Amino acid sequence: QVQLVESGGGLVQAGGSLRLSCAASGRTFGSYAVGWFRQAPGKEREFVAAITWSGYMTHYADSVKGRFTISRDNAKNTVYLQMNSLKPEDTAVYYCAAGRVAGAHEYEYDYWGQGTQVTVSS
Repeated sequence: QVQLVESGGGLVQAGGSLRLSCAASGRTFGSYAVGWFRQAPGKEREFVAAITWSGYMTHYADSVKGRFTISRDNAKNTVYLQMNSLKPEDTAVYYCAAGRVAGAHEYEYDYWGQGTQVTVSS
């Protein structure tokens, strides 16, 4: 069993930066891939970024490529999402999820956090 808690969301102006954290409980967290997803008001949840259990491989949605960076520190049971050059369209609730593969689909993940709100003002 893995429990995930996101933090680091907030209100930021366009062009600004935020770093989200996903803290996990459970001794086996280091064996899980982790993904970040987001859901904007009135829209379906969408993939943002994912990282393998080792941290050696990452991939991103086209909409965030070059602006967001996913990383992890397995010693701290934490995955990060560094978000730079934020745009109003990045406004959403951001969720982290843990699964066996670093996929882009929700069904590939077994455990989910409660989400953290990110609001980008223009």
